[in-house]
Amino acid sequence: MTKAEIVSKIAARADVDLNKKDVATVVDGFLDEVRKALLNHEHIEIRRFGTFKVVERKRRIARNPHTGEAVEVPSRKVPVFKPSKLIKNRIAK
Repeated sequence: MTKAEIVSKIAARADVDLNKKDVATVVDGFLDEVRKALLNHEHIEIRRFGTFKVVERKRRIARNPHTGEAVEVPSRKVPVFKPSKLIKNRIAK
């Protein structure tokens, strides 16, 4: 699903009194705040949805699939999303 599809679905809801342009502004604002928080290594928790955070991956040894040669992958920080139990349970059904 694209951002444009999300905006269209939200604007089409009966309980939303905003046009697509206004909804797009809100969605862009939300995503911008999530982006800023992750860049600042902040933990974002949205109840009943999930958690966004930055974690550090440890240094490890990997293999080049083409040559089979061992390659060192340095430690790095990556953004992750962990869905809530509610979402996990609904997907599992």
